[in-house]
Amino acid sequence: MNIEPLLDVLGLQEDATRALAEGLRTQIGELNGRLREAETHLEHLAITRKTVTALADRLPAAPPDLPEHPDYPRILGVFNGATGPLRARDVCEVLDHELLPKNIEGTRAKLKRLVKLGVLTEVDVGSFTRKQQPTEHRDQQL
Repeated sequence: MNIEPLLDVLGLQEDATRALAEGLRTQIGELNGRLREAETHLEHLAITRKTVTALADRLPAAPPDLPEHPDYPRILGVFNGATGPLRARDVCEVLDHELLPKNIEGTRAKLKRLVKLGVLTEVDVGSFTRKQQPTEHRDQQL
């Protein structure tokens, strides 16, 4: 019996399998490199999340969206320049609105809405002021 053809076929299969194994080792090396990069990126993201979470309470709150009426920014401008609490009548005077009951009541309603939005505080009935930032935030800004 001639086993030479059988050995030739086995040799071809060995060469093919050896080439396949080498190709798989190369792919495994590339995948290991990509895996290390992904794990490093994951670690960086976790560190970033931890840092942002730790700093989140130190960031000033974003101002609320004001209603779409031209008086709201003007009212806030009045309070930015005020040294103490203001009443609706005071705000009307600064804004040059006629001191009619309808204008004063309309301004009072806007002031109450700003209180609900957390921009102003009603210190006494009908007396409004800017909401103060916590002491920690003011100290950091100074």
